[in-house]
Amino acid sequence: MKIEHAATSLPANGGGPVFLLLHGWGSNELDLPGLLDYCAPGADYASLRAPISYGPGYTWFGEWDYEGVPTGVSLDRQAKAAAEAIDTWVAENLQDERPVVVMGFSQGGLLAGEMLRLHPSRYAGAVSFSGFLAHGPLTGDDELQRLQPPMFYGHGSADDVFPDSEVEAMSAFYETHTTLTERIYPGMTHSINMPEMRDVAKFLVDNGFTRPRIW
Repeated sequence: MKIEHAATSLPANGGGPVFLLLHGWGSNELDLPGLLDYCAPGADYASLRAPISYGPGYTWFGEWDYEGVPTGVSLDRQAKAAAEAIDTWVAENLQDERPVVVMGFSQGGLLAGEMLRLHPSRYAGAVSFSGFLAHGPLTGDDELQRLQPPMFYGHGSADDVFPDSEVEAMSAFYETHTTLTERIYPGMTHSINMPEMRDVAKFLVDNGFTRPRIW
């Protein structure tokens, strides 16, 4: 697996972190950059396209075994392969030693956490929109637990894409391995809403990734 397409703003301002954006199932690299207008305006970003074609867009996982969502060993293997491909792209293209904050939705939300687990010293923090968990252990898990980087996990109370047990597993793992900020949005489905964007904006300011906006 290799990442061959990305939309980037580099170098936009030359300062602050670079946001690594990872889209969800069936989308593409143009999907998430607009979110930064609400939570990190003017920030540098690299938005990657998943390497597997799917319908009108792309996917990070090409094998499905449960209602369109891979599980178990299949998910662990595919998530690790995708994370390694992303990490290789970062190593080859983001070499100025600025902090990298990973932000992703759904599949990308899983991978936002997976990047912390794969290479904890390379990624300064993560934002997972409606993500889930690959349960298999990764070699960086112990270091991640020691470093406890900041992570935001937001999801809707009406999200029926993943069973409650998977959401609870995601929360439990990152509660012990990161400095977790979790928010649940009443009535929200598998989506992102404006209250969540305001919470992410505050999370980024509180952890020094962005500066407060002056209105």
